[in-house]
Amino acid sequence: MDRYAKMFSRLDAENQGAFVPFVMVGDPDLAQSEAIICQLIESGADALELGIPYSDPIADGPTIQAASIRALGNKATVADCMAVIARVRAKYPDIPIGLLLYSNLVMARGIETFYEQAQNAGVDSILVADVPIREAAPFQKAADATGISQILIAPPNATEETMQKIGEYSKGYTYLLGRAGVTGAETAANIPASELIARLNKHNAAPALLGFGISTPEQVKSAIDAGAAGAISGSATVNIIAAHLGDSEKMLSELGKFVASMKSATTKG
Repeated sequence: MDRYAKMFSRLDAENQGAFVPFVMVGDPDLAQSEAIICQLIESGADALELGIPYSDPIADGPTIQAASIRALGNKATVADCMAVIARVRAKYPDIPIGLLLYSNLVMARGIETFYEQAQNAGVDSILVADVPIREAAPFQKAADATGISQILIAPPNATEETMQKIGEYSKGYTYLLGRAGVTGAETAANIPASELIARLNKHNAAPALLGFGISTPEQVKSAIDAGAAGAISGSATVNIIAAHLGDSEKMLSELGKFVASMKSATTKG
């Protein structure tokens, strides 16, 4: 089994869902970023979703855009980010690590080359935020060649045809959008997740993780209760980093408390 399958199997046995925090690699700088990622794992994160800084992140709200700007301001490159991930992978061999990024970052290196570099760093999955499923074939091919799971997005307005394709091609997990729009903790998830999850299950899609607008333990619990395999929280995690840029010790402490509180809400029933 791959790392995602092992994680979901373990969590099922423990009657829990997954909590997956997102952070931007290189935010606020490379050294602190590595410490932050390790803190998330040590505090109970079941998997990681990591961003690669990019100058035009069209699917992201102001919080994650600001994280990209901070990382780019400190000269974080794709190679630097891969090196951080490789060190995290060496320290934590079992945790699933996913990338959420934009197609220009992949295509600038060549799709096959990028996926090979990600594989070498220990990446388990890649979600290319600005590539719809109808254009995903080259990325899917590279993912298959490297054993990486190509993560597909299930939007709240997905047609039955899209749901069917997600069921056919999804691996690792399915990123279920809790609402339309860009990322951000400011707007709560407001789509009836249970209906979307039922549609995904009908097509045997990979387990659904609910994202976009997840910022409180209550929202995590609601996602699990609706049938999601877990929840992803990005902007709320990054907000903690932004609030404590001048105090690394406080930042790590608050991130630890946040992850622990979100993870505690994943118990089913």
